[in-house]
Amino acid sequence: MKKKKKTYSTAAVTSRLLRRPIRRAGWFFLMPMVAAFCIGFVWPFLHGMFLSFCQFKTTSNWKWVGFENYAKAFADQSFRYSFGYTALFAITSVILINLLAFTVAYALTQGIKGTNLFRTVFFMPNLIGGIVLGYIWSMIFDGILGAYGTSILMDTRWGFWGLIILMCWQQVGYMMIIYVAGLQAVPEDMMEAAKIDGANGWQTLTRITIPNVMPSITICTFLSLTNGFKLFDQNLALTGGLPYIINPDGTSVHTTEMLALNIYNTFYGQGANSRGTAQAKAVLFFILVALIGLIQLKSTRDKEVQQ
Repeated sequence: MKKKKKTYSTAAVTSRLLRRPIRRAGWFFLMPMVAAFCIGFVWPFLHGMFLSFCQFKTTSNWKWVGFENYAKAFADQSFRYSFGYTALFAITSVILINLLAFTVAYALTQGIKGTNLFRTVFFMPNLIGGIVLGYIWSMIFDGILGAYGTSILMDTRWGFWGLIILMCWQQVGYMMIIYVAGLQAVPEDMMEAAKIDGANGWQTLTRITIPNVMPSITICTFLSLTNGFKLFDQNLALTGGLPYIINPDGTSVHTTEMLALNIYNTFYGQGANSRGTAQAKAVLFFILVALIGLIQLKSTRDKEVQQ
């Protein structure tokens, strides 16, 4: 029996011909992006993982030492202290930044006059670089504390709260914009139904507004949490990790030094033989931030309202 030849309509043939250029264009734009991602992220990350198991002075002059660098990192008292200090800072800053940002956003969505002006003013600090902000606030705090005969560089307590104030001042406006977008997306029919049912302002806020703004809360919590753990330039400019205490064994611990600054000081401040240890700390730092970020995303996304 003769096989029947497949016949295609003119529309089908035209559709197939049109899809070919689209697919080719897609590959044309996709391949450079994949190549850039591999060159700019995947290869440096894998190379950094490899160097964390080596003792090296340059990336081409290395000696395999296995887990020795990780053992030194865990044994480093300053690294353990920086971890606890960074965790306390991140938790405190996440709570304060999100409470302030949500409060400001909620106030600016209540129809008050000058809303656009206030949004611009609150957002502007986010446009200033962290190093510049650090030096500006360092002068402000030293001017205030100078009247009491001290400096932010010489007081651990003021160093901590100085960093908190700086981070809140810089990031509240950015998070506010995200919360404003979430508040404006709350369905009007739900708000009207709550009024008809006699719900007061607090009941409407906690049972309708906040559950519907959970996607914005997820994003803002993730950003503020990871930014808190990754803080470097503001820490370097504001306190530089000072003051420090000397241990009985002669080592020192900088009392306002966060994890990123500790890694930087280990890499550049303790000689070439410590670069492998600094690289191991950086890998541990990445794993820590990634795990905390994923756990936070999972916990907050489970509470989001499906509309």
